[in-house]
Amino acid sequence: MSLRATARIAADAGGGLPLLVSDGPLALRRTRAAGPYTRVTVVGAMSAPLGGDRLAIEAEVRDGARLLVDSAAATLALPGRSAEPAAYDVRISVGEGAVLHWLPEQLVCAAGSHLRMRTTVDLAPTARLVLREEQVLGRHGEPPGTLTTRLTVRRAGRPLLDQELAFGPLAPGGWDGGAVLGGHRATGQLLVVDPGFAEKPVEARLYGENAVVSPLAGPAALATAVAPDALALRRVLDDVRDGLVPF
Repeated sequence: MSLRATARIAADAGGGLPLLVSDGPLALRRTRAAGPYTRVTVVGAMSAPLGGDRLAIEAEVRDGARLLVDSAAATLALPGRSAEPAAYDVRISVGEGAVLHWLPEQLVCAAGSHLRMRTTVDLAPTARLVLREEQVLGRHGEPPGTLTTRLTVRRAGRPLLDQELAFGPLAPGGWDGGAVLGGHRATGQLLVVDPGFAEKPVEARLYGENAVVSPLAGPAALATAVAPDALALRRVLDDVRDGLVPF
């Protein structure tokens, strides 16, 4: 039987968590944070997502709140009894003057798995965001599963970013070619949205041979990287974050 689960988070300006609801494999825990942030850690309570599962996390960062969301371990997509792909939806809203750091661990797509992941973010005009996504295609020594991810971000109701990526044996051809992964098995993105970028836009630049930072048409910048493994990918994205994030 396929699993259905939705976990929910709401953070307010006083540092409170008026809503913190775990569900199924998505266990939410308030953990210690440095500085002015409230921190929530997602702890996997069981193996998921499997084929056919439908998982979701909903997060509301209310006006003036500061929230950091991370995870205790990587998310491992596995094949299941159902031939249907698994789905993992993340739905986020960030209010006026609020700040969200969304920094989960890697998503690992094991051989034979099929996952569709969708992240949707709605930002108020004065909201700030740091969002990291990392995908690892296959565990060590095994071929990748199939993964389709879509990241849609709206600011003040207007589109800021809408990006879809597909990898693995059921993805369209060319995903492993020189124009996409170039033989690498780890890839990731770091999105930073800051109203301050409107006055001082981020300049496009390369980070080493396999990462690039690009300004977006709005007060935002997107870093995209590929790497041979998860550790190398994290090092690159951490370097980018240190250079981009003033908050």
